[in-house]
Amino acid sequence: MSATGNLSGRSVVITGLGAVTSVGIGADEFLDALRAGRHGAAPIAAFDTTGYPKTIGCEVSDFAPEQWLGAHRAEELGRATQFAVAAARMALADAGVGECRLRNRRGLVAVGTTDGESRDLDRMMQSWLDDGPDGMEPELARRIPVSRLSTSVARELTLTDVEAVSIPTACAAGNYAIGYGADAVRSGDVEFALVGGADAVCRKTFSGFYRVGTIAAERCRPFDADRDGILTGEGGGMLFLESLDSALERGARIYAEILGYGLNCDGKHPVAPDLDSFGRCMMLAHEDAGIRPQDIDFISAHGTGTRANDVTEAGAIRHVFGECPPPTTSIKSMIGHAMGAASALAAIACSLAITNGFIPPTVNHRHTDPDCALDVVPNRARPADLRVVQNNGLAFGGNNAVLILGRYGE
Repeated sequence: MSATGNLSGRSVVITGLGAVTSVGIGADEFLDALRAGRHGAAPIAAFDTTGYPKTIGCEVSDFAPEQWLGAHRAEELGRATQFAVAAARMALADAGVGECRLRNRRGLVAVGTTDGESRDLDRMMQSWLDDGPDGMEPELARRIPVSRLSTSVARELTLTDVEAVSIPTACAAGNYAIGYGADAVRSGDVEFALVGGADAVCRKTFSGFYRVGTIAAERCRPFDADRDGILTGEGGGMLFLESLDSALERGARIYAEILGYGLNCDGKHPVAPDLDSFGRCMMLAHEDAGIRPQDIDFISAHGTGTRANDVTEAGAIRHVFGECPPPTTSIKSMIGHAMGAASALAAIACSLAITNGFIPPTVNHRHTDPDCALDVVPNRARPADLRVVQNNGLAFGGNNAVLILGRYGE
């Protein structure tokens, strides 16, 4: 599917960004890391990795949730929810919008996720194994419902007239949430939307990826001939959306305009991506945005660093764009795979790239796999005049989501 009413509805713009990542907290730190090509790979500390031959991930360090919380105590919220709430506060501050301005105004909070609070589920199961049912902590049980990722944002900001929805479409969930918010603003159903994604490193997901043989030993190397898998990551990315009229009226800084998006689900395999299906998703996004493939200046790839995903995504890109596609990079080489936050953080990276005139690099790169054959902007950021960019998201179950962003005024 693609968005409806895009050509006749209101223009929707991004005016606030909030990012919690393994390479920096806040839009400014994230921008600096993207320009410098920093990576957040380090030994995993979230759980005991004894017995795992591979123990590297991309965790968020130096995160103090108390800095961002007012209505909640930190222990009331799971780590992923803490990321979502903090990123939402950052996005509002970055947009120059006070919480009081949003009260009693119709709005939307949409947070995408893969795992919700699976980290707390891990802890509950361990306490049950150690001490039986009576040993499980009631506080953990209260933190686990996936709906809390969005409702906690609404409560923290004392929003009184919003729809709060959590979207569990796995690794494409951030793009799903952004598209949902853009439609709501464009149609006039809401005056603003806080949208994005959040997830935390947990044993369950790490073990699942390890068991299917897709965990990298030390570094994530998307599209590289020597790539050996993903590094599980975490974080939260939230974007503040409003109509162009609203942004202009209050003199807001505009990062980018949401031109359109495409969604589909092939449902052919629980984990293997489908080239034809993802190619169709890109074409849906182009149609919705009213652009042609040659209008795209840069593609932010899903780019996990696994053998199958990278070849499939590169093949779908060449199918749609021809043999000379635009520069195509993966920020997962820097921040790891942040699951439900991945495409939201990539959308933030795209917004920063448009505004600041550069393409983030694919780091840890040595030799491009001939079966991928893309310009991956290896290791160093590249200055670029970006007018239209594409943000890819693929997910288990065949869920695909592609977002198209444009520079305001083009």
